[in-house]
Amino acid sequence: MNNLDYIRANDFDRAWLNFELDLPLKPDKNGKPNPFYIDRPGNPIAELMDGLLAPFYRPPKFFFSGHRGCGKSTELLHLLSNTEIQKKYWPINFSIREEADIIDLDFRDVLLSIGGRLFREYRRTGGELPDQLLKELHSWKGKVEKEIITIPQGRSSAEMGASIDAFFITAALKTKLEPSTRVVLRQVIESDITGLIAIINHIATTIYTREHRIPLLLIDDMDKPDLEKARAIFHDRREIIMQPNCAIVYTVSSALFYSKEFDSIRDQALFLPNINLHPPMNPSVHNDEGFNTMRQFVYVRMTPDLIEDAALEQGITYSGGVFRELARIIRTAIGRARRRNARRIDGTDIEWAATEIRNEYRRILDKEDIKLLKKVAENNRLEHSDQLRSLMQLLALLEYRDVENWCDVHPVLRKLLND
Repeated sequence: MNNLDYIRANDFDRAWLNFELDLPLKPDKNGKPNPFYIDRPGNPIAELMDGLLAPFYRPPKFFFSGHRGCGKSTELLHLLSNTEIQKKYWPINFSIREEADIIDLDFRDVLLSIGGRLFREYRRTGGELPDQLLKELHSWKGKVEKEIITIPQGRSSAEMGASIDAFFITAALKTKLEPSTRVVLRQVIESDITGLIAIINHIATTIYTREHRIPLLLIDDMDKPDLEKARAIFHDRREIIMQPNCAIVYTVSSALFYSKEFDSIRDQALFLPNINLHPPMNPSVHNDEGFNTMRQFVYVRMTPDLIEDAALEQGITYSGGVFRELARIIRTAIGRARRRNARRIDGTDIEWAATEIRNEYRRILDKEDIKLLKKVAENNRLEHSDQLRSLMQLLALLEYRDVENWCDVHPVLRKLLND
């Protein structure tokens, strides 16, 4: 599916496409929210939007997190459709995985990607940078390439711009794919880190001067590196990644929110919770607002004729209020319904999907994990420990928030705990 058409499905073929797990929900060309976008109850993205629209002395930095599959990428894309954001900011949304190796991510990779994206996106949209800035960039590029570039007299801006474009693209590719080159590149960058920051700030200032809007970078997938990498970037090098003179929303690993190093980002941190489907300690009591939200998530993607009401309710319950988990359950159920030549998803299809997920957990959870899961199921308390943090990352435990935050086991695991 090269061109994404967000059309409500009337059959299983179309529904299969609509429940693709990583379907990007980009705003419409007219700036309206994506047809599949669902506004969640008490959406903390409103808090992020308020923070971006509030007055400031220096462009703000925010650290945005949440459980895997809770909708962080979707909410960042939704920000782009806000007219007030568009009026105040010149926004760029990109994934760090396009620029660097997310398994071995480093603060220098992040800064290089910020500079590269600012430069390339502005030129891609037809923006022109002053000759002096192009010369500075060309000279800096030469230093990184371990040779000082002397700008020949009469060299055109177009030639220099194309050369710098190619440099940023090549640097990103080598950072991703060539470990040995990545090490050398980082060493060269760190030897003149203030030079790179100065270049980034010069580009950002130029964009602001010419567009009368502040550059805003929404950097996705920075929550994918492990806790140690996240600590190294957001705790150890926090002051450096705060230096770019543009607004930035960094996605951050949820594991950092369950560690003592969280203190370094807490003032600008926002956590996107899962949808509440029941109150603490009462899994049999349905939260109508939460169920309606998840029901709408399904019905904007396919007609109610394709799933029995009871089956949908059970699928929502098994999802734990995590959008991606519900998409996974429905998609797996669609596959089984198609194999049995059915016209509608029924309860047996949902149970099949839940069993598939449960079997995956059986392979990776040990006795100590089961012991902790049983304890949490009994008290719903969110207690900080390395083991709990690991289970949160696996989605075996899910965090919720009413007035205070609490947690519960993934609903598909209740049967496993009772075995």
